Amino acid sequence: MTNYKNVKYNFPAVTLSGATEGSPAEGDIWYDSGKFYLGTSQTFTPGVWSSGGNLGTARYALAGAGTQSAGLCAGGSDAGGYSNVTEEYDGTSWSSGGNLATARRELAGAGTQAAGLCAGGTDGSVSNVTEEYDGTSWSSGGNLGTARESLAGAGTQSAGLCFGGITGGSYSNVTEEYDGTSWSAGGNLATARNYLAGAGTQSAGLCMGGWVAPSYQNVTEEYDGTSWSGGGNLATARSSLAGAGTQSAGLCMGGETGSVSNVTEEYDGSAWSSGGNLGTARSYVAGAGTQTAGLCMGGWTGSYSSVTEEYNPGPGSYDELFTPSQGL
Repeated sequence: MTNYKNVKYNFPAVTLSGATEGSPAEGDIWYDSGKFYLGTSQTFTPGVWSSGGNLGTARYALAGAGTQSAGLCAGGSDAGGYSNVTEEYDGTSWSSGGNLATARRELAGAGTQAAGLCAGGTDGSVSNVTEEYDGTSWSSGGNLGTARESLAGAGTQSAGLCFGGITGGSYSNVTEEYDGTSWSAGGNLATARNYLAGAGTQSAGLCMGGWVAPSYQNVTEEYDGTSWSGGGNLATARSSLAGAGTQSAGLCMGGETGSVSNVTEEYDGSAWSSGGNLGTARSYVAGAGTQTAGLCMGGWTGSYSSVTEEYNPGPGSYDELFTPSQGL
């Protein structure tokens, strides 16, 4: 009698609709299009960007925060100049939120749609202004210790982080931590730069890319709540990109390489790998969300952009097990 437990089968790899990384897991049985599949060998394509609802106000150099289904963006530069516009995303479309008190661009964003944070930027002069969002309106927070523009942000409204930028014509390595009331000094970046991107939390921050004349930067640094250390370099050096996700599952997108970029990269805590390209190449974009549910909005394509794109995992390949007519 055959011992079926020891029989090995080689089935063709297939792509399943609705499958995501880890689902089905090893040992799971999945039904799709009249056939059953066994979750065994998982091979995933890079994530995929799809179109979301356009911003109400096309702009670039804006700040982003929140999630793919509850996003927030504020400020930037539009056809009328410095912008105070805030918009909220529900996973399908953007609606108007409360305006910033201080219109500006190249500001840093952090937090959530209901508890947002933005800091720094420029309104013609380099700014130290911090504002807090409650889901309806912005109110004044504690000023940055060092006024800067083209800086990056991460974390939450009550545990925020901002770093880098430029002030007085000098690239900044300054890091500051926010406690919901005031900013205090954190550990300096190893590489002072502006037009960099941020992600993660106050105690596990991530920064990548940027600009130090005359070069686009591929440098990545990781923050442990006290100091920055070197991470894996970006494959594509660039500035004016956006970040999202966490220190161990980061995402960056778009930017400037001498021309506008559609490049997306995913970080695993050690190294960056290629993700799916943006549908619309652009620089000075804003980002939000996670590595598996990212959001990218606005930017510059040669003109002001209202484009929003959503990032989700690519399909996985699995082994076919049997069809209903074959039985078990």
